[in-house]
Amino acid sequence: MRNEDRVLVNVARLTVWSVSLCLLLMGFMLVIVWLPGQPTEPGLPATDPVAKQLWSPPDSTGIPDTPEGDLIRYGRELVAHTAVYLGPSGTVAPISNGMNCQNCHLKAGKKIWGNNYSAVASTYPKFRARSGTIETIERRVNDCLERSLNGKALEEGSRELDAFVAYIRWVGKDVPEHTAPEGCGIKDLPLLKKPADPERGKVVFVAHCARCHGEDGQGMRKEGPEWLYPPLWGPGSFNTGAGIYRLSRMAGYIKMNMPNGVRADSIVLSDEEAWNVAAFIISQPRPQKDLAGDWPDISTKPFDYPFGPYADAFSEVQHKLGPFGPIVAAKEPK
Repeated sequence: MRNEDRVLVNVARLTVWSVSLCLLLMGFMLVIVWLPGQPTEPGLPATDPVAKQLWSPPDSTGIPDTPEGDLIRYGRELVAHTAVYLGPSGTVAPISNGMNCQNCHLKAGKKIWGNNYSAVASTYPKFRARSGTIETIERRVNDCLERSLNGKALEEGSRELDAFVAYIRWVGKDVPEHTAPEGCGIKDLPLLKKPADPERGKVVFVAHCARCHGEDGQGMRKEGPEWLYPPLWGPGSFNTGAGIYRLSRMAGYIKMNMPNGVRADSIVLSDEEAWNVAAFIISQPRPQKDLAGDWPDISTKPFDYPFGPYADAFSEVQHKLGPFGPIVAAKEPK
């Protein structure tokens, strides 16, 4: 073989080797980039729960232009502006305290970890230990009116109740039956190893919450019958039967949503701050509800249910403020 031919062969071999090496390195980089467990949002650690696939709510512009769609839109209007229709001066019926459903169910029940409605349609009807019965979505809506809005129930078959249910079903229409997507409802926070501290919580409240809810916790009104920021205690707030009155529910809600505007990827408060400010809020005076019919099987009461009697030996104070670890451990099968 001539020298010129040998040179050409060597050049060709070198070129093939170089291309192969480049392809190998590119493949290695792709494996690293798409390795399972890597974050799906920039700046989030792989272990962060926000990095999982979160529920994506449906777009309200997709509500159909049909009679059923009209009912869904009316339901959304009732959730967003409850006070206009059902508040003390409501145009339909004066049956609630003037708060809107979306004061607790943020963005009309569509915000991630904002007490959203994503898993309601997929899991109801279901047995609820609080009532000891199988409950429908209609019952759940009326429970919220009677507890969180400290009001009265809507009549079965009323257009308003049907509209609430139609909207809630529409919000969760893409969630498979008997499942709850990531980001649904309220996030469970790790339990503190000590009691939550209302006095420390007051410091957090003054620093982060008072500018919207007022130093007296009585909220800030819009023009008209609605709250811009709702009262957190006092006669116009939720009563002692509301689910958000439980410390773990309040703490998880605050952590993922407050101060106003916080999202799951822009958290401001630490877990301990969220527990403490929640303890401060639920320690303030508010309307009382007759709870005699709740939790007929007292052994099913949640660890943070603040009213006895209990099936364990822990006090009401510990059930209200913690530490909750020993209560949870005592419930575990031996």
